Amino acid sequence: SATATTTAVEKGGMAAAGGKGGPRRTTRVGPYELGKTVGEGSFAKVKIAKDTRNAATCAIKVLDRNHVLRHKMVEQIKREIATMKLIRHPNVVQLHEVMASKSKIYMVLEFVEGGELFDKIVNSGKLGEDEARRYFHQLINAVDYCHSRGVYHRDLKPENLLLDSYGALKVSDFGLSAFSPQTKEDGLLHTACGTPNYVAPEVLADKGYDGMAADVWSCGIILFVLMAGYLPFDDPNLMTLYKLITRANVSCPPWFSTGARNLIKRILDPNPHTRITIAQILEDEWFKKDYKPPHSEHNEDVSLEDVDAAFDSSEEHLVAERREKPESMNAFALISRSEGFNLGNLFEKEMMGMVKRETSFASQRTPQEIMSKIEEACGPLGFNVRKQNYKR
Repeated sequence: SATATTTAVEKGGMAAAGGKGGPRRTTRVGPYELGKTVGEGSFAKVKIAKDTRNAATCAIKVLDRNHVLRHKMVEQIKREIATMKLIRHPNVVQLHEVMASKSKIYMVLEFVEGGELFDKIVNSGKLGEDEARRYFHQLINAVDYCHSRGVYHRDLKPENLLLDSYGALKVSDFGLSAFSPQTKEDGLLHTACGTPNYVAPEVLADKGYDGMAADVWSCGIILFVLMAGYLPFDDPNLMTLYKLITRANVSCPPWFSTGARNLIKRILDPNPHTRITIAQILEDEWFKKDYKPPHSEHNEDVSLEDVDAAFDSSEEHLVAERREKPESMNAFALISRSEGFNLGNLFEKEMMGMVKRETSFASQRTPQEIMSKIEEACGPLGFNVRKQNYKR
């Protein structure tokens, strides 16, 4: 559960005497301080947030409980939460935790600051073959891992593929995903979903489909878009678009290499039974160029208790949302936050005979130099150093 608290912070992080307009209010949810909205849908918003415990940046998906209940979306949201908790892979956006208040559900997610792969395609027009292949490697690694955990994404498209600050691909948005237990007696899925241009022909046929094969088709469409800069099947008329997808007559542009052309045609096979599998993609000569297998993942025990707790109406799981007054700061506290000063010990009262020990560092070096030295010192010791957003 989470306590949602509204606090006030001053512009620039400091209080200005006699300033106009008053403090700018922000909302706190548990240890997280919510920032601006970076995405918005019909029943959810995604906000940037800061974990006040370690200053780490994260993204929080905020869902309206009443809207979810009214539109009978409880099972879909539970499935999304459960799916993301099961998937621990470097190319999948991580779900850190789930919290709930009386009116909201909060999904705390890994913050991926590089934006959507879709935007990169829009800005570049198309990607070079080597760059497209590198992203395709990561996409296949992620999808293969999801399938190994019994999860089918069912809505793979560039808009759901994010890039981190290092250019690594991250699969997101498991809202339409399915578990293998959802298959019927024939072993097939029977719910048609996904974005039309990326959906496999058998999904449109509405006769049941293999989730793995359908995801592979979507990966093929994505690869084509990365290299061509446009969709292989597109038409403003939905029925015409469905016919194009069903026929699957792929026309590759002349700049596609023979290897890329052959692989795409094997992926965009309208027959799911003869369509290339991920295992076969991994053995394809074009795919194997510069391929680096993913690091082995640690299979840790995953608790799904908070999946149901997010919708539990008992007082045990619900907490009140309350407002708090802005934190005041006197002149000495303000000075103590300045570089090289710490006057706190001059004014702190003795507390229960306990001694507070604290070490502070000040440097005239640039943040880049400091981070470089930290990485240089920590690397041989086996530590992973992560850079967080900072201000000079």
